[in-house]
This record gives sequence, C-alpha cells and structure tokens, in this order.
Amino acid sequence: MTITEVIHCHGHQYVLATHKTTFEVTTEPSLTLQGDCIIGVGADRAGPDLSSEFKRALATDGAVLITTLACDGISVVVRSRGGSGLDLSHQTDLVWRRSPFTCSRTIGVYADHVARTLPRDLIASLQNGAPLEVTLTVLSAVEAVSQSLPS
Repeated sequence: MTITEVIHCHGHQYVLATHKTTFEVTTEPSLTLQGDCIIGVGADRAGPDLSSEFKRALATDGAVLITTLACDGISVVVRSRGGSGLDLSHQTDLVWRRSPFTCSRTIGVYADHVARTLPRDLIASLQNGAPLEVTLTVLSAVEAVSQSLPS
C-alpha cells in the first residue's frame, strides 16, 4: 500500500545546504548559519503530525521512502529507507540521513541525496525564501521491488 503525506515549508536566507550526511526541514521559523543541513523552515507539519498509517508503514523494515522536493519549478527525488527504528516523535525536525543512524528526528536512512548534493538552483531559490513542497511517499518492500527501487 502506497501512503503519501505533503509538507509545506519555505526557504530562508541562511540555507547553506553544505552538510555532507543529512538534510532537514523544520517547523522552526528561522535558522542560523550553523544549520548547514536545513533546507526548509516554517514547516506546517513534523513527525507527530503525520498520519499514524504513514508512520506505521514507514516503521516497517524494508519500507522505501520517496521524497520529492519541489520549489520554483525545480524538482528532485530523494530515495531513502524506513525501518523499525523510526518513531517520528520529534516535535519540530525531520532529518534524512545517508547513514543508518536513527533518532526521534530521523525520517529516512541511507538517503541517496544529502544537503550538499541537492541541485544548486533549488538551493538558490530556497535562499530567496521560496516555498518548498515536500511530498513523502512510503512504499512497502514489495512495491519498491516491483518499481525497481532499492529496498
């Protein structure tokens, strides 16, 4: 079963997107230059706000998370994995990680993009405060295999 959630946020003048292992969106209204992984602020939802159906599906070993980041006509698809270690309980942050590390902020592990690998034209738009739509689609392991996605 495919389950989709959409988060709306926006960029900020301090979006650097230089972090080499993660990227993040947050409900916080702003950021500092230390937040080099943050690409979106003012998110209308965080982990606790996502549907229980979505969270259950993502917390299944073998689940695949397809994240589409769309801003100013620019779109990038990020593939990552879910798993039983994800609880999506952090009140403000969602973090995609290249590593298998999980905590209350983690929404995806083994991500195929991180902040510094995102398209620079997308980042330039976010630095101008443009709106960012984050579409989250969780697929079961069976669906991922049928679509030739890494499970």
